[in-house]
Amino acid sequence: MTPTIAYVTDPRFPGGTSSAVAAELTAISDMVRPAVYGLSTAMFRDREDAPVLTDALAELNLTLIRDPEEIAADIVIFHNPACLKFQSTPGTRIIARHLIVVTHENFLRPGGHEAFDVANCLDQIAGASVALTRSLAPVSDANRSTVRDWMDQNRSGAHWQQTPDNWPNICDFDLIAPTAQPADRRGRHSRPGFEKFPSRETMKLCFPPEAASSVILGADHLADDPDRPHHWTLIPFRGLSVAQYFDMIDFMVYYTAPTWRESFGRVLAEAIAAGKIVITDPGTAQTFQGGVKAARPEEVSDIIAGYIADPDRYQADVRAGQRSLDMFSAAAFRRMFSNVLSRSHGAVL
Repeated sequence: MTPTIAYVTDPRFPGGTSSAVAAELTAISDMVRPAVYGLSTAMFRDREDAPVLTDALAELNLTLIRDPEEIAADIVIFHNPACLKFQSTPGTRIIARHLIVVTHENFLRPGGHEAFDVANCLDQIAGASVALTRSLAPVSDANRSTVRDWMDQNRSGAHWQQTPDNWPNICDFDLIAPTAQPADRRGRHSRPGFEKFPSRETMKLCFPPEAASSVILGADHLADDPDRPHHWTLIPFRGLSVAQYFDMIDFMVYYTAPTWRESFGRVLAEAIAAGKIVITDPGTAQTFQGGVKAARPEEVSDIIAGYIADPDRYQADVRAGQRSLDMFSAAAFRRMFSNVLSRSHGAVL
């Protein structure tokens, strides 16, 4: 018997969370037909649903059930508990054989400080649920380490176990061949947010005047800054399609605030698939197991100059990076998901 599956998230999450949920629903559409529930959390008051999720639901002919009184299924998959951090109750009851919370955000920041009120968010879910098993599902090894360390330090962690496998983003993007003649065209993109951007000094190192172009997508907070360097091309979040943005660059240079680290880095996977060399910090790079270049910001310009001088190496390293995305394919996710179904319900599809 096929287990019943329910997905739960705030459909207004921008960026990676909604993209991940949309990709998952598409990937498992030939395995199960889940119910999909949307919570109207205080985190995203007055925002619209993420278009990528809206489009996926329409394509799959799935109805978004908003703010239900109760969610009941054999397996309930709650994406990103951080959406509950500005409230005290999720506003719904959850009944499940296995409740899985996918931890899109790192629980601890670099340096060990809590990234958000994790206990409040998880305690809300635990208090509102009746489940035989409650699991936290990290999205990467780096994310897993922060979840593990938080659980070791907090009594609320006793209500949860970790899944044996990561719950990674699906990065089943079309692969674009690398350019034969890379130029010093640099870019970065992310959702807006001060935590997503490094210091101004680091930005200037990564996007100096001598670069042929510097395109920053998601630069909403920089646009009105009178001290911003005028050689930067600043584009607001969703001001261009991702494909248009990638047509403007050959190198994706991505650093964040020192108090923030990506738990997965979906934007880096998008750049790899688009045929670009990606340069980032070592902690963020580890998720892709050599698929991106780990470096300090002061090394960026020399790395780019080296690739421009050796186009064959540029192309070879881009293709190697694209091969690394196989571990994040839809097929790989389906294998992991089948294991979840087997462990949770004693059935393999």
